[in-house]
Amino acid sequence: MEKKITKPGALTYKGKPLVRCGKTIYYGNMGDKYVAMLQIAGEEPYQDMMLPNKVSVQILSTNDEIRLRDRIVKKTEKNNLYDALNIASIWLERQLAGK
Repeated sequence: MEKKITKPGALTYKGKPLVRCGKTIYYGNMGDKYVAMLQIAGEEPYQDMMLPNKVSVQILSTNDEIRLRDRIVKKTEKNNLYDALNIASIWLERQLAGK
């Protein structure tokens, strides 16, 4: 198993990188066979910020020879970012382990 190296100061969750682009968060190493994609579909105000209250989670194959819609292995929707990251972490680990 190869050791993945992330840049110092890069945001990670449970040892895997997090990359945000707008309201989409990619979780995992793009060099692996699978990655998680979290899309923030709804937000609600809390004090002086907006918190996600609807997050779509998808486990995707990184094989670019497969059509995008066929790359989706699993998907669900959660009511907050913590629950979404938690299920993404569990599903991604299982998928990468071949279970």
